[in-house]
Amino acid sequence: MTPITPLEHLNAERFDTPLILKKLTSSSRYLAELKGVVASIPNQGILINTLGLQEAKDSSEIENIVTTHDELFRDDADPDGFANPAAKEVMRYRQALRVGYEQVRQTGLLTVNHIVQIQCELERNNAGLRKLPGTSLKDNRGCTVYTPPQSPQEVVTLMAGLERFMNDPDLMPVDPLIKMALIHHQFESIHPFYDGNGRTGRIVNVLYLVKEGLLDIPVLYLSQHIVRTKADYYRLLQAVRDDDAWEEWVLYMLEAVEQTALKTIHTVQAIKAALMDYKHRIRETHKFYSQDLINHLFIHPYTKIEFLQNELGISRITATRYLDALTQDGFLVKHKVGRSNYYVNQALNQILLN
Repeated sequence: MTPITPLEHLNAERFDTPLILKKLTSSSRYLAELKGVVASIPNQGILINTLGLQEAKDSSEIENIVTTHDELFRDDADPDGFANPAAKEVMRYRQALRVGYEQVRQTGLLTVNHIVQIQCELERNNAGLRKLPGTSLKDNRGCTVYTPPQSPQEVVTLMAGLERFMNDPDLMPVDPLIKMALIHHQFESIHPFYDGNGRTGRIVNVLYLVKEGLLDIPVLYLSQHIVRTKADYYRLLQAVRDDDAWEEWVLYMLEAVEQTALKTIHTVQAIKAALMDYKHRIRETHKFYSQDLINHLFIHPYTKIEFLQNELGISRITATRYLDALTQDGFLVKHKVGRSNYYVNQALNQILLN
């Protein structure tokens, strides 16, 4: 078993290399640009809901929990009427993200208790931190490459140390993006839970950025980058344990931040353009236009008559008339599944699929 060194024992100066500083400058610039673009969306609940769902899908895919956008959006629109187990698990991820975000927003901290609540929401159990030996990680040949801490007391001690590192800026005077990379590696190495460590760790990434004020809402999700570079991700995680290769790991995570920020900027700009297009065209052609209607159509990629009826406080007949009129004009596409009709926001759905 490889011993885990407290992060504050690392020499901060080792991260002052030209390569790291150059990548830190560019990734910080794009992250700041993303924060500004997000702030230009009047109703940020749209992004929390739609991008959170996208992250839930990508993060779960790393753990071989695979579902489609169609299944997810239908489950979001009708959680009691759709029984795909993978979609249900992905939806729990989004809920766990929301729980963590509310805790960070209310307290300004990211604590072990918050992380335990996130994992509890993901796995729907109250097992808490591991009290039994953790699973060893094996390579493609079945050889053990890493064994996490086995003692319950060591897990508790290491997580307490990680909590201090996340919340005390004086423990290591480095940029928060570098600290995020260190925190993610430490969390995955401690492997504090029986299940859900990977997904919990990826939620911690974005919540740490929110805590540090680099983002106002959780919209930077690294899972899609990790899915595309999965071999490098696991190789570099292990290289730190085997060869103390922290610099290479930090560079990988900074690149992930930069690429993901760039992609998310384009996605948010596309959502904003589609929202404004729908707003202007619906206002010009339909007397029932309202900002609440527009917000509803972009918070829910798939909606139902009952959703619109409840959120706008209108009758079922009126909600049906609104949705059918928008379908006739090409804003929505109507799908019948069983006894239910789903109305799909065509523009938003295409953005998220792409």
